[in-house]
Amino acid sequence: MRDALVAAAFRLFLERGYEQTTVDDIVALAGVGRRSFFRYFPSKEDVVFPDHERCLADMTAFLAASGKEHEPVRRVCDAARLVLLMYAENPSFSVQRYRLTKQVPGLRAYELSVVWRYERALAEYLRGRFTGRPDGNLHADVIAAAVVAAHNNALRSWLRSAGQGDASTTVDHALGYVQSAFGAPPTAPTASTSTAATARPVFPSLPMPPADEMPDDVVVVVSRRGAPLWRVVQEIETTLGRD
Repeated sequence: MRDALVAAAFRLFLERGYEQTTVDDIVALAGVGRRSFFRYFPSKEDVVFPDHERCLADMTAFLAASGKEHEPVRRVCDAARLVLLMYAENPSFSVQRYRLTKQVPGLRAYELSVVWRYERALAEYLRGRFTGRPDGNLHADVIAAAVVAAHNNALRSWLRSAGQGDASTTVDHALGYVQSAFGAPPTAPTASTSTAATARPVFPSLPMPPADEMPDDVVVVVSRRGAPLWRVVQEIETTLGRD
């Protein structure tokens, strides 16, 4: 019944337009009564996003099942991938919904409220993990917003391409930026790791300019991997301030 209502609604949206389609039109095409419609969907907007409540519940359960062994930034990135899987389950429907949402301001506003609920779920989990840290709540909110922004940027790129290509690869690439910016640094090498492996430069791929193009004054600052940016900047300023 639920699927039949969604199918009838989108058929009418495509034929007549969203604003010109009423709930009565949808139930008439589906062959059910108004009470059946509102048993599944509180409003006409909800029939456009029939799977988000389930996905939000899945995300909340996934985060609630997290343990201390889960690195928190990676965990919220994995939680965001649940939303991607929901879209990728039915690419043609997802693309239709994306195009419809772009055309209807009311649906864009509704979508923003849905996205905000996802972001709050991620932030609440991170706040719990960052309890007791300086600016823990701020840190949690910033990371949650970054995860949502990265995920949605990649997801919309895939939807604009009419669902062509591998959406997972695109989203993984975007979320990689979040993990590299906010996630825990890689585990330190063990004592058995060879000296050659541990002595690799932090930026081995950066090309060096020819000797005759080297600037007259070069400052090299060595900092530990994972040091906060403000510490690196402080070291540079301190070095440049010396005679």
